[in-house]
Amino acid sequence: MSEFDRVVRDRRSIRLFHPDKAVPRSAVVEALELARRAPSNSNTQPWHLILAEGAARERLVTALLDASRTREPSIPPLHDDLNRFKYELGEQLYGSLGITRDDFEARRTAIRLNYRFYDAPLAGVVCMPRGLHHVDSLGVGMYLQTLILGLTTRGLGTCVQMLIAGFPDVVREALLIPDEYDILCGLAIGYAVEDFPANNLDVPRKSIDDTVVFLDR
Repeated sequence: MSEFDRVVRDRRSIRLFHPDKAVPRSAVVEALELARRAPSNSNTQPWHLILAEGAARERLVTALLDASRTREPSIPPLHDDLNRFKYELGEQLYGSLGITRDDFEARRTAIRLNYRFYDAPLAGVVCMPRGLHHVDSLGVGMYLQTLILGLTTRGLGTCVQMLIAGFPDVVREALLIPDEYDILCGLAIGYAVEDFPANNLDVPRKSIDDTVVFLDR
């Protein structure tokens, strides 16, 4: 197995980090240097990333937790035939933590970890200039994946967080993000708590036969 293969296979969505284990700026910059090599439509490089630590991170986390107490995040619903993947992942995730389906308080506590960036000391917000289209978001996705793999190979864990984007007004105000950017997702960065069960899930993937068509005529 090549080193690249190993890094791709080793990557996990980390859902609990060591809050007091600082993330080296040098490692993040090295991964960012790799990520900026990602392809994009007409080389427009449409990604914009805010990384918050220290007081800026605490301000963002506090604002997100406060907002979550009074309203639900605005998240586009999944198509009906895709909902089963969400439920299957939830069952696997909560099951690993011993949280039953009817333990609503424990589920709420687990969900609120999202807004704390799972205690990661470095909180990222991924943005894209407003008014761009899906082809440009593909470029942002390739940038983000390259960044994540670069961080993984340096021993850092990550978790891409869609829920953060459900409070765009809160995130924008807390981090002074200009209106010219759409907020796409959050990104938690730090060192994983290795023995936390949810950090070691073997999440199933669709087979190649289910997702790829080879045509030769």
